[in-house]
Amino acid sequence: MKRVCLVAVSALFVAAAGRGQSPGIPAEWDIKHLTDDLVKEAKSVTPLMQMTNPERWNNPEAGKSYVAQWKSGQNLIQYFATSAEGLARQPERLPIALETYFRMESMESNLRSLADGIRKYYDPRIADQVQSIIVQNSNNREKLKQYLTELSSTKEQEFKVADSEAQRCRGVISREAPVSSRDRVKPKGSNQ
Repeated sequence: MKRVCLVAVSALFVAAAGRGQSPGIPAEWDIKHLTDDLVKEAKSVTPLMQMTNPERWNNPEAGKSYVAQWKSGQNLIQYFATSAEGLARQPERLPIALETYFRMESMESNLRSLADGIRKYYDPRIADQVQSIIVQNSNNREKLKQYLTELSSTKEQEFKVADSEAQRCRGVISREAPVSSRDRVKPKGSNQ
């Protein structure tokens, strides 16, 4: 009976981990399309970032205070793109979905702040373009947030089912009579 319970619990975990589609969760190709759009929009900021080197701003002192943030913004775009591409490959992985969402939030926060500096010390038109890209991305951001909510809910339900089955198996095993030493099968070739 122990083996049956172990096999049943193992099968539940394998099924939960390997399931390609869960009810309420968008299909893998929808997530791939979503992540492609998110990456495309994020990368569209890169040329603007390259144009706005803070070392060339009208106020060199103000620009110096934005250099680290400017470099960080470029890195955050790349980190987000890498994370989103990972999510496209493994859309069922909750940690990757969370990482993608948090990297997106971090990137957008950095870009908003940097856009304020660009507006004030360099070129308001470029700042408006950066802000426009962030706003255009809001629909996809909401889709990613909804997907994250649905995925985490599904994973929680899968865990509850697996945990319930494990508890049931523990109960069955604990009710079984203990095997006496006389009832145990001796391995072949054993002298004992």
